[in-house]
Amino acid sequence: MIGKILAERYEVLQQLGKQTGRQTLLARDLKNQELVVIKQLFLGGDFEWQDLKLFEREAETLKKLSHPAIPRYLDYLEINEPESKGFALVQTYVKGKTLEDHLRSGRSFSESEVKELAKLLLKILIYLQHTKVPPVIHRDIKPSNILLHSRSGHSVGQVYLVDFGSVQNQAAKLGGTITVVGTYGYMAPEQFGGRSVLASDLYGLGATLIYLVTGLHPTELSQQDLKIKFADRATHLNPNLIDWLEWMTEPSLDKRLSSAREAWISLKNPRTLDKIPMAVQRQGSDIKLTKNSEFIEIKIPPQGVGLGVIAMLAGAITANAKLFISSYIAYKGDIDTQLLLLLASFLTAIGGLKLIKAIIQELHFKIDRQQISFMNHLLDLRWNYSQPATRHDICKLEIEKIESTIPFTRQKLSRVSLIVQAGDQKYRLGEKQKLNEAEIEWLATELSQWLGLKIKRTLTYREFIRWYV
Repeated sequence: MIGKILAERYEVLQQLGKQTGRQTLLARDLKNQELVVIKQLFLGGDFEWQDLKLFEREAETLKKLSHPAIPRYLDYLEINEPESKGFALVQTYVKGKTLEDHLRSGRSFSESEVKELAKLLLKILIYLQHTKVPPVIHRDIKPSNILLHSRSGHSVGQVYLVDFGSVQNQAAKLGGTITVVGTYGYMAPEQFGGRSVLASDLYGLGATLIYLVTGLHPTELSQQDLKIKFADRATHLNPNLIDWLEWMTEPSLDKRLSSAREAWISLKNPRTLDKIPMAVQRQGSDIKLTKNSEFIEIKIPPQGVGLGVIAMLAGAITANAKLFISSYIAYKGDIDTQLLLLLASFLTAIGGLKLIKAIIQELHFKIDRQQISFMNHLLDLRWNYSQPATRHDICKLEIEKIESTIPFTRQKLSRVSLIVQAGDQKYRLGEKQKLNEAEIEWLATELSQWLGLKIKRTLTYREFIRWYV
């Protein structure tokens, strides 16, 4: 095999790896003399169509990726030789040793190196999860699929993520044949059921880093309720880093960090280890804000009774009383009196409902690790103010200033709204709840810090009638 020319272009220099039905070769591209890696899949007795499906998916995925820490797609070949038939994927060669090789050679990693490595790998995952549509899930993050090169005294070196042979995009449909892909010890529990989500790669990264700080494969560490127990072997680490690694490898999806961006923010801004919700209140405001690492909740108290509601209710009650008295004194049973009485009763009921809502209705806006909810709370009744949305879909945090000029005057009216956008769904705080600009700025700052999103500011002009209504 050494010295063989594939596709009249690639000279085989070395075999890098081999397993049943496939092999990986180091070769030289004779057109430009650059080194390349060739992954071959053979059509033999052990061939399965699922292997070809994954092989082709890896090629198609690499075609769409362009990142300095990921091998670049170069070519796809069909091998049709007497002694071997199959397919070959050609990609750029990445020089370096795997984390597995470094650990086996006795290299250890300091806490600062582990954190630096975590940040570099999270940057790659942020690219895969948050810039590609649909997001790309690697599904097999482990020490042997991470390369290090050019280590210096003050840096962990250049980091590469390789082997996208198990890759899947999040648009893959559920159902059909369940494919369990990954490596035991680094696979998130949901992968054993054939399910992969963004958080699945976080589990693999967390388990890899645990291997670095303990020197033990995750399967060599004890478990409790499926949790990897490693803290007793990592007493040299800062408790915040231990907590973060435990968070990354939570067996339950509901409790695990949900995306690379969230993991990045949490690594830079560690959560409080007591996990007790902290109440935050702005001086001069009745809004209640509660937050911890798991959720942030804003409770907007009743708006209070405005002059408009009082005027409507007073007018309706007065009209209703007059009609009732007149019909009681001189009841004729005519239809006009009954209709007027019915209309006045209706207006009274509407005014009464507005009065009750203004006095006791409270709005709750909450974001947790899974979803966003915006609920009305009225005594023991609760109902959605807006449709719930998924936490991962949050894409924009915006302060919108709305201005209008009253017709025939130069008087300007303005209100400020805070908009949280998740996909096509927009959650608007402030305009209907009559929050002032200082309250909006405060809430926007708190949400910005918790979500890790920058605040966008816009100015909107509206017609007076539409704005007022």
